[in-house]
Amino acid sequence: MSAGPLLLFGAFDRHNFGDLLFPHVATALLEDEAPILAGLADRDLRGHGGHAVRGVARLAAELGDGALRILHVGGELLSCDAWEAAVMLCGPDEAREVVARLDARPAERRAWARQSLGLAAHAPYCLPRRLFPGTTRVVYNAVGGVALDACEPVLRAEVLAKLAEADLVTVRDTRSLDHLRAAGIAARLAPDSVVMVAELFGERIARHAAEGEVAALRTVFPQGWLAVQFSADFGDDATLDAIAGQLRRVLAETGLAAIFFRAGAAPWHDELDVYRRVAARLPDAPVGVFTSLDVWDICALIAESRAYVGSGLHGRIVAMACALPRVNLVRAGAGGKQAAYAETWEGAGVPGVVACDGLAEGVSRALGVEAGEYRRIAAELVRRYRKAFGVVRQVLG
Repeated sequence: MSAGPLLLFGAFDRHNFGDLLFPHVATALLEDEAPILAGLADRDLRGHGGHAVRGVARLAAELGDGALRILHVGGELLSCDAWEAAVMLCGPDEAREVVARLDARPAERRAWARQSLGLAAHAPYCLPRRLFPGTTRVVYNAVGGVALDACEPVLRAEVLAKLAEADLVTVRDTRSLDHLRAAGIAARLAPDSVVMVAELFGERIARHAAEGEVAALRTVFPQGWLAVQFSADFGDDATLDAIAGQLRRVLAETGLAAIFFRAGAAPWHDELDVYRRVAARLPDAPVGVFTSLDVWDICALIAESRAYVGSGLHGRIVAMACALPRVNLVRAGAGGKQAAYAETWEGAGVPGVVACDGLAEGVSRALGVEAGEYRRIAAELVRRYRKAFGVVRQVLG
């Protein structure tokens, strides 16, 4: 019996930096495969360097019970609930309207998400085998579930049941690994697949660095820059005051510029207006706002920077792949997937996460780490990922 075509599934149906890179890495390493690319909705992200994506509910109806292999390509899939998933697939205006109308009405929220997605799942980015009756293999590749133990019991139970029926589960941090092993899931540890971007796509990134906004930035800011990113939930005035104050200190000490960029344009991600507001607080400092949403332009901006500082995990991981200094910015008392990933894979002395009032110190520490240590970490993560993905290929058949 044939194992069937390969379906790559993930959250690359919306604009989020890391999610859009996952299928690029998978298809590059699978080489001779011609996979079906599926998310929760029909979307075409090719204009941003992503892919044309098929909605999985409609795809299941079309494919029927034919043989099929499913590869979940990565991301913090294990704790993403249906409400979050459905809202993030909306346009900005629709998202604001839906959240205002339903956020305080849990039952109506669940019904709307179910209707919107065409799936009854609590955790829709984890596919059950029964959705495609002819499924021969199910693999989870370097996924995350740092907050799984804090999720609603019904979601957690659903996720664990789906993982239990998978043929292979790899997770990208030790916190997720501990959650799953405590629940009896035989998971393995593997780095996030974005550690491969410089190794696999270095030439492509260099081409994007030589043109467009990144090339223009080199002319305007020949002294170099920090690639700076933070999500819209950092956008209150007090937090922006703190970030601006810390950046003013860093830019004065280093002579660098600060270039703000979006690592995601889907709802609940990043907003240009927030960056413009923080830039307005730095009227005499060398700052710029990067507008491109093309994932390869974003990779190039980070690759050409002196360091990355931001709230996004994949800004950090691209900096890791490029052997560059990095530090994650978190709200006070938070940590989440950023801290978990840094704890799992960073070397001694490399800063993990800092609160807003520790941004300047964190950047200083990151810039003080020897370049050779960053190169060592980058090479080791590539080696570990290739080994882990070799097992994925073997299991997929």
